[in-house]
Amino acid sequence: MQRSGVTRSCLLASAVLGLVFLSSTPRAHAASKEIVELQTQVQQLLDMVQRLQSTMDSRFGVMQHLAEQTADAANQVTATVNGIQQKLNAQGDAVGGKVDAVSGQVQSLNDSVDELKTRVAKLDKTVQDLQAQLQSMQSQPAPATQLPGTSGPAGGPPSAQSNPAGSPAPNAPMTQQAPPLQETLQAGERDFDAGHYDVAAGEFQDVVHYYPLDDAAGTAQFYMGEIAYQKQDYAHAIQSYNAVLEGFSGNAKAPAAQLHKGLALLAEDKRDEGVRELRLLIQRHPQTPEAARARSKLNGMGVRINATNATR
Repeated sequence: MQRSGVTRSCLLASAVLGLVFLSSTPRAHAASKEIVELQTQVQQLLDMVQRLQSTMDSRFGVMQHLAEQTADAANQVTATVNGIQQKLNAQGDAVGGKVDAVSGQVQSLNDSVDELKTRVAKLDKTVQDLQAQLQSMQSQPAPATQLPGTSGPAGGPPSAQSNPAGSPAPNAPMTQQAPPLQETLQAGERDFDAGHYDVAAGEFQDVVHYYPLDDAAGTAQFYMGEIAYQKQDYAHAIQSYNAVLEGFSGNAKAPAAQLHKGLALLAEDKRDEGVRELRLLIQRHPQTPEAARARSKLNGMGVRINATNATR
């Protein structure tokens, strides 16, 4: 626009100089034909300059308008691209959360299947042991009995040497009487609370030995794990906690067993396994105090807890 203005000014200056030059010549022929033609050409030149200026102004306005439209369209495209990017990011986060949730569910199912396999194997072993005991009892010969009125060797009285008074029969099995279940378990808990860990371990071992299928055996296994944990014997503690989780998953001590198993794994610098156990605890028992402790521990470690894990 500035260039067109300069052009018009130059043309006007040229025309004015021409007029001045013509007016300064001798007026011998004032109305000569050449002067009239020159004046006409100058006027035409001025008209052309004005038309050119008008055309350039109009075209510049159109170009400016197009430039503004292009800038607006570019801004709209940028805003649209930003919106699409935000939606893609949100969808990516949602898909990632769903993948994590599905992975947690699959892992939980795998753990449940492994637990069922372990329990089935344990029951199968128990049945085999019972069958072996039954076969052993059946294979033992029955003790000899004498009919009333019969005599010992050579028609004498029954021999006292064959079965002395007060002594058991030679083939009678020697069995140890099982201690009372609840009294033994409660005694073990009292000794554990008092810090008598060795005595308590023996009592809990009796419960597990004589009552392996009773739910009290799961409680005894938990306390045996607690004794090992107090002694910082984390490997044996984890074994006892696994016995509770695999054989007595419905026991009241199962949440605490899984929590302490996770803590024992962390104490052994097994971070991934420990985090996995704490997350499984939150999935299986979300409303328990043990789950709250697991969340607090994971948050303190800076580990993300999925929304599904926290609410399921």
